Amino acid sequence: MLIDLGPMSPNQVYHTVTQTLIPRPIAWVLTENQSKSFNIAPFSYFNAIASDPPLLMLSIGWKRDGSPKDTRRNILERKHFVVHIASMDSLESLNNSSAELPDEVSEVEKEKLVLAEFPGFSLPRIAGCKIAFACSFHEVHEIGQTRQALILGEIRTIFVDDSAVVYDAKGRMRVDATAVGPVSRLGPGEYAEFGKIVRLPIPAA
Repeated sequence: MLIDLGPMSPNQVYHTVTQTLIPRPIAWVLTENQSKSFNIAPFSYFNAIASDPPLLMLSIGWKRDGSPKDTRRNILERKHFVVHIASMDSLESLNNSSAELPDEVSEVEKEKLVLAEFPGFSLPRIAGCKIAFACSFHEVHEIGQTRQALILGEIRTIFVDDSAVVYDAKGRMRVDATAVGPVSRLGPGEYAEFGKIVRLPIPAA
């Protein structure tokens, strides 16, 4: 089957691409609202893109009414955010936090998420997530006909729960992905649980 994206609407393209570009990591992004409450929302147009400086990318669109999504507005106005790697035990809250709520409603409060201090950073993190990235705004590019916001954030600090940290025979730290149990995105309303790890030697030059 060949799928020609040319005659499709943006929504049809999104529906097709998100069912074929799988699995995708999910950024569960905490930002600060103007009211000083906290917003949290998931985004699967997300990944790491550079190491010097350490940058990650979020691609964020618009609300159905054409206004900026809260995460987009909050990052551009306040210049800081926290990206979490969620696991299956927080999947229901993650899924619920994708709903469009009035600006004054905090998803963190609505889902009764417990916050923890992120030492040295201005925002807290979600206590139940084993990995979190403290990020500062780096730059934004508006791309495409719909003016999608391609937001680049510089990672300042990474939190990794001690239960997911192991050391090899040479004393090097390694993150135990099984202990993290990350959840990934598939098609509409579909998520994938972490599966089997396959380790292969890195090829010699």
